Amino acid sequence: MTPEEIQKNHRWFAVECNNRAWDLVVKVERSPAESRELLLAAHAAAFHWSKAGTPLNDMRAEVLLAHVLALLGQATEALRYAGQVLKFCENNPCEDWDLAFAYMEMALASWAAKDPVGHGKYFALAQTQGQKIKDAEDREVFLAESARIPQPAS
Repeated sequence: MTPEEIQKNHRWFAVECNNRAWDLVVKVERSPAESRELLLAAHAAAFHWSKAGTPLNDMRAEVLLAHVLALLGQATEALRYAGQVLKFCENNPCEDWDLAFAYMEMALASWAAKDPVGHGKYFALAQTQGQKIKDAEDREVFLAESARIPQPAS
């Protein structure tokens, strides 16, 4: 197999694993087997993006990892990945929706860590940034996903 074919295969697996993980994220209820598959798919996507992607692809894979880990109650790891995503977006060129997702992941990870202050702060930042997303389709995707995460207490 040529290096180009290997690269192409890594990219294919990155996309497939990423899509499978997001399909499982949106399920209202997951079986233990599906939760395991979710975690494995997120890690597999990150691995394959690390071989075939750019630093921006790596960061977006960490968005997925932060999200999955928070949903599965692994708050410490979720906060670590979400923090890395936010730091990347603050120090590198990103799309407007990348920053909105970075804030959303910080909100979700803070929720998982039972940190109501962080949850509220980052949720508000995510909503503000989400409204600034220029592309209507990107904004719709963000708003749909942010509607699935727990909202801060009033």
